[in-house]
Amino acid sequence: MRSKLFPLLSFRTHIAIVFGGLVIVLAGALTFALGQMLTSQIQRDKGGALNVVANNASKMLADGLFDRSREVQVLTESAAVWSQGLDSPEVAQNLARSQAMRPNSLWIGVADTAGVVRSATGGLLLGQNVKNRPWFTAGIQRNFVGDVHPAKLLASLLPRASTEEPLRFVDFSAPIRVGGKVVGVLGLHGSWDWTREVVESLHPANAKALRMEVFIFDRTGAVIYAPDGKTAVHVAAGLHLPSTISLSSSNDNAAQRAAVIQWQDGKDYLTAAAKLKALSVASDLGWTIVVREPVEIAFADSHAAMVQAMGIGLLAAGFAGLIAWFAAGRISGHLSTIATAAHDVESGMPGASIPLLESSSEVLSLATALNRMTRRLITLNEQMEDKVKLRTQELEAANRELDRQSRSDHLTGVLNRRGFEAQLKIALSSARRRNSPVSVIMVDLDHFKQVNDTHGHEAGDQVIRHLSDTLRQRVRDSDIVARMGGEEFIVMLPDTDAKGAQILAEELVKVVALRPAPVAGKVTISAGVSQLDMKQEDLAEMLKGADEALYVAKRSGRNQAVVHDASAMASMA
Repeated sequence: MRSKLFPLLSFRTHIAIVFGGLVIVLAGALTFALGQMLTSQIQRDKGGALNVVANNASKMLADGLFDRSREVQVLTESAAVWSQGLDSPEVAQNLARSQAMRPNSLWIGVADTAGVVRSATGGLLLGQNVKNRPWFTAGIQRNFVGDVHPAKLLASLLPRASTEEPLRFVDFSAPIRVGGKVVGVLGLHGSWDWTREVVESLHPANAKALRMEVFIFDRTGAVIYAPDGKTAVHVAAGLHLPSTISLSSSNDNAAQRAAVIQWQDGKDYLTAAAKLKALSVASDLGWTIVVREPVEIAFADSHAAMVQAMGIGLLAAGFAGLIAWFAAGRISGHLSTIATAAHDVESGMPGASIPLLESSSEVLSLATALNRMTRRLITLNEQMEDKVKLRTQELEAANRELDRQSRSDHLTGVLNRRGFEAQLKIALSSARRRNSPVSVIMVDLDHFKQVNDTHGHEAGDQVIRHLSDTLRQRVRDSDIVARMGGEEFIVMLPDTDAKGAQILAEELVKVVALRPAPVAGKVTISAGVSQLDMKQEDLAEMLKGADEALYVAKRSGRNQAVVHDASAMASMA
């Protein structure tokens, strides 16, 4: 009786077609399994890299918001600055110095309780009333950090941002108290370009090739930062935080494991997200940092491996069909055995392979071909795993380098504020166990703005490096030197009391004055010395004594070291 499916085909052709199809099914199953495994591995590895970028961006943004908020608070709490009035020359000098230390602080001003601007950098908005501005209404009551917003009063007075987007600010403010009474508000408008610089500093070298993009969304899910200066374009298009991203702001480690998510443009992206890890209530703006990469790029290696594996499978199927056609007369007895082995390979049974049957040369050739194909696919799988492992190691090395850079000052190579605070915590823990003292020396270059104005910023950078090298050469190996920002350094001295720290500080003042700096020539420093209070837990409060002593050294003529004396400082205030 004729077959209804193949009515005119011979038995040998039937066998060849059936056997070739069997090999195709086997190749397809192995290719699918290989693709799924590689896709999962790549999603873990590349997703981990995206998570690192999102988390590092979250940490650095949170550090920046907290540092600026803390700087504003510290300045408002320095009663000696405001004792001569809100519009005194000393106030103007302090505002200018703060702006010089933070180039992204586009405007710093002081308003009295009626909202009238009494002093401001660049003389901008002097005499104008700002009582209806959010930074003033909130700042007169508490420390305040405002979410990003377009410039209003200063929009026509300040230069445009480095992108084509309108000028935008993040506001910082705090009440000024003298004798326990609020006498005004200190406000700072930070440029939103600071965020772009932070994000771009975390991009890996191949970010453009990977089309990796970083977005920032506010508490409501609206986009406030998009790459390539296209925030306005995305806002106009109605881009919001994808609804599948849900993070708890109460969790310090809130982050979403990277997953494939469809965005509002209808395209799929491998996406990772992290909540802003705020260091204070005031700086908790509820931002969500999202990093994405198109799936066609993220899983390109997986797709290429699947195509290659399928190509090999199809070639093997054609060869197997040809062998089966010649061996049809003797192969029927072994088809069941080979089919069972193929099923075992497909199901991933440990040790499963195509048996080398020797009942005939044709069967042996077929079994050998299938066995080689299986081994080739397994080898390809192992090679891809090695490749993925190598890329994982490269990503881990890159992540370690990113972490090192986030703790070091790029200009001098010493620790930055974040790295110093980590080392200070370790030193304090050890000192408390051993009941030994720890002292710090706060160092600030005198008249550094004149160096920049006279010789240029390149010479200013050389002076900063010169001071850093001098400090490191004059301290012990156990001491820690860090750059806190601008021209301000700090030296931590374990196992050293205030008297020992004073001797070293006075020596540093003399050495710096005697050792000319490149281009600028003679420079001097002022130093504030303080032995840390081990009963205090807040790091900022522990360092406040050195800050106050440094202020006294500056006020008393510079080029000297002053030891913190709480009673003396209070009388001066």
